[in-house]
Amino acid sequence: METFVLKSGGKRRYEASGGEADTSKDRTHEAATEHRPKKKQLASCRTAPTLHWTKIAGENLDCDYVKLYSKKEADDIFLACERSLIYNSGHLAKVQLFGKWVDIPRKQVAYGNDGLTYKFSGNTVPAKPWLHFLTDIRDHITNITGFDFNFVLINRYKDGFDYIGEHKDDEKDLMKGCPIASLSLGQPRDFIFRHQDSRGKNACRKIEPVNIELEHGSLLLMNHPTNQFWYGEKDVGDI
Repeated sequence: METFVLKSGGKRRYEASGGEADTSKDRTHEAATEHRPKKKQLASCRTAPTLHWTKIAGENLDCDYVKLYSKKEADDIFLACERSLIYNSGHLAKVQLFGKWVDIPRKQVAYGNDGLTYKFSGNTVPAKPWLHFLTDIRDHITNITGFDFNFVLINRYKDGFDYIGEHKDDEKDLMKGCPIASLSLGQPRDFIFRHQDSRGKNACRKIEPVNIELEHGSLLLMNHPTNQFWYGEKDVGDI
């Protein structure tokens, strides 16, 4: 799951996302924030005795990873998603690629504060009103990170054939300098980071990709400037 922060007010909004997984059923929860907390505030949050953060760092890569929920807690959230979420359909379930509209290879829906939207790949996704269990997740992530999230984008991957291709979460709607918080539910699945200078036939440098296994109930915090330089991908997995 990926979490974003979008600009607020009359022009743009905030967003944050959740998680993704491999086989079985997965989802992404995203939430957004209006301000960037002081470094001292973040540091105090991450020293909570029950949480063990792992730093993932590289050239312009700055991420923090933690197992946020126990298996039982994550299972309960997963079931709440299965019972309560209604995913987008029709035009909202499509994106524009190379001038053509195509179906998103996963299910997707957004929730958030009134009037918030998130524009990507030619489409604009509006936020549905918050559900109670989603506000609980949002508030928990806010408490441990110091960021006030106000939007969640949820992606559901039914199996290893549902995926999200290489992308940067660097849309203009996102609040500059704020992190993306990604909550993962379901079967573990690798999230792959590739540096923009080492991709494809036109690669000009050799920088090894970074693979992160997203566990059931885990949170990945992608800090600035990660999404300016690195592409993320949830590839097709084994079933």
